[in-house]
Amino acid sequence: MLHFSYSSLINAPIEKVWAFHEREDILELLSAPWQPVQVISHQGGLEVGARSQFQLMLGIIPVSWVAEHIACNKPYLFVDRQVDGPMNFWEHHHHFEKEGQATRISDLISYQIPCGLFSDVALGWWVDSRLQDMFSYRHQIIKQMLEN
Repeated sequence: MLHFSYSSLINAPIEKVWAFHEREDILELLSAPWQPVQVISHQGGLEVGARSQFQLMLGIIPVSWVAEHIACNKPYLFVDRQVDGPMNFWEHHHHFEKEGQATRISDLISYQIPCGLFSDVALGWWVDSRLQDMFSYRHQIIKQMLEN
């Protein structure tokens, strides 16, 4: 099992940060323009049972990815897990923690790449670098939209 984490401080109250994540267009807002991903659907907000479907392009091959929310503790946490997609396992914890008048956002991901240990060693660094780029972009957008 591989793990990735990314955290940043947003100068906004936790309720405002949570409400931002409840926006209907949140997935489109936080999708980096260079990423080969298209949002197909998003239903159910952040609550348990909410589902999002994406289409990823792995080279020239379109791949469906469906994630379902399996936990929600407003305004502190929601968790989504891949139910269909390219990974053997994918679980993403979104943590929100008060730090004075600001909010610490932490994204914690556990995942398994198909083909076991060989692919973890061969591709894990690449997946982590893509995740680093993606979450750097996402947190930058959140900061821009909530701090201005």
